[in-house]
Amino acid sequence: MEFGLFMMPLHPPNRSYADSYDRDLELLVLADSLGYHEAWIGEHITETWENAPAPELIIAQALARTKNIILGTGVTLLPLHHPVDTAHRIAMLDHMARGRLYWGVGMRSIPTDLQMYGLDPENMDSVRERSREALEIVLGLWASEDGQYHYEGKHFSVHSPDAPEELNRRLYYKPYQKPHPPIGMAATSPSPNTPYMAGSRGWIPMSSPTLNAEKLRVHWDAYEEGARSSGNTPRRSDWRIARDVYVSDTPERAREEARIVLGRPWNEHQWKNRKHGGQLEAHKDDPDMPDESVDVDFMMEHNWIVGDPAECADKITRLYEAVGGFGQILVITHDPDDHSLVQHSLKLLKEEVAPRVEALG
Repeated sequence: MEFGLFMMPLHPPNRSYADSYDRDLELLVLADSLGYHEAWIGEHITETWENAPAPELIIAQALARTKNIILGTGVTLLPLHHPVDTAHRIAMLDHMARGRLYWGVGMRSIPTDLQMYGLDPENMDSVRERSREALEIVLGLWASEDGQYHYEGKHFSVHSPDAPEELNRRLYYKPYQKPHPPIGMAATSPSPNTPYMAGSRGWIPMSSPTLNAEKLRVHWDAYEEGARSSGNTPRRSDWRIARDVYVSDTPERAREEARIVLGRPWNEHQWKNRKHGGQLEAHKDDPDMPDESVDVDFMMEHNWIVGDPAECADKITRLYEAVGGFGQILVITHDPDDHSLVQHSLKLLKEEVAPRVEALG
């Protein structure tokens, strides 16, 4: 069992951007020193609580301040970017990382992000089609031979340059890792489509913290089916499950502090967003539950992993058994005013919880 971070990132809107990024980098340095395996940095354009429109910039700084932790985009929102830019940006970052990089990809984005780029959030089929084209182009550019690549699609037109040989202008840039950085696909809804695609490509499956055990099992079944359809071998050790986790010295203290660390973003941001996006259903054990019942108390006892080290280890073990096994917990990072709370939780998780569950995975 490994542990990593999923840095959406979550910051209260009253926090300055500069302070937000300083805190993110502080956590990444701490995670590296504690031996966390990896950290994925999120991307959004219009989400005020998740203010990282260019995760590659955080990753670039973090690479200079860390030694071992693998860093990744969590995720590059494919429909928002021209694939030529994406291919070169990620490849350049891979060289800067000397291979200490994962590339996380997403096939869509939140409606307001799409609107900013002139895309229709009501036509998700077109958005996904655009993303598939972008992904095909990025992989095609990286796999091209002799600097030749041509693509004519519905959404993008990409052609290798035609220039005199003496100018030495050509398609040449490839990633440091061959054929490319390991690719992860994050699935945020109970739909099997994204996990199936990840399995069929042999990529890393990542499941969102929005899903309870029942929906998580759907993800694995789809991933397994996709893998077998392409002759890949599905390994549960590759499966990352993101979770809100808070560990403290006693169960009582953990719950008291979790109301601060996890409770504020839930009440002020996540509950509203998930209700608007229809995602509260994925948390519910009973579909007849009213949305208002999916409150901090419910999340603390049914979805989040909160407690002292022994209790958190037990909850991770029960989740592991409920879904049939997985390889890594990705801890959602948070930004309370007292940042030492998050730091202490990450330290306890790695030093006192991890040894209790190391046989899993």
